[in-house]
Amino acid sequence: MLFDFFSKNGSVLPTAEAIIAVSNIEYAYGFGVYETIRVVHGKPVFLSEHLKRLMTSASAIELKHTLSETIIGEWIASLLTKISADTCNLKILLIGAKTPEDVQLFILPLAPKFPDKKLFRDGVSVITAEYERLLPNAKTLNMLPSYLFYKKAKEAGCYDALLIDRNGNITEGTGTNLLAIKGRTIISPPKENILEGVMRSNVLKIARENGYDVREEPIALKKINEYDGFFLTSTSSKILPISRIDDTVIKIPDTLKELMGYFDQYLNGIYDM
Repeated sequence: MLFDFFSKNGSVLPTAEAIIAVSNIEYAYGFGVYETIRVVHGKPVFLSEHLKRLMTSASAIELKHTLSETIIGEWIASLLTKISADTCNLKILLIGAKTPEDVQLFILPLAPKFPDKKLFRDGVSVITAEYERLLPNAKTLNMLPSYLFYKKAKEAGCYDALLIDRNGNITEGTGTNLLAIKGRTIISPPKENILEGVMRSNVLKIARENGYDVREEPIALKKINEYDGFFLTSTSSKILPISRIDDTVIKIPDTLKELMGYFDQYLNGIYDM
């Protein structure tokens, strides 16, 4: 579902005008970065963290522009006033150009897609795929491999595909972060090999505040039975337990269910602010 309006470089326009010219070869080459921001009760959640990452991603691919986090925040507020949406997702696209002045920023409001509630109880199945993203710390428009692996996962009746690097380690999902749990310790793949998700960062923050240890280390696919459980994080999925990786059944430990409860309380507090 699309809303009736979007924003282009600060101008709120009818969605029918959300067009990128075919002459923009930079877009054809995937020279751009993006963010997806959740809006609850008309307020963008974790806005500053998303905008900071947008700028970091642009810098990583040397996408020069004249925008600031402040001005983008103002454009978001203007669009939200126009559409009067209580709940939606905002897709922010920063499209590169030959000069910084010609860079375009699109803000597209979309109907959010949330996992079925039973998946938070029962967990999700995932497949694995051998692939290493170029510039993993940047959220770029170079999404074809991830799209193909995600499509393959859906065709197999699974929620997502976990990406496996050349050393046989799990890095992340196609649009999610992957975390493991063992006892009261949360294990993340090394951050230099992944996109540090905004939801992931907040999950780790709440884990630490509630007595969990957090560490980074490679998670070998062949050693998944050494962990108590696994879960995904993302803007839409929050904390989503994994119940199967390929043909391996994964349990959902009580320590993970406890963390999910803490995190739901944290999010509810933010939503009600």
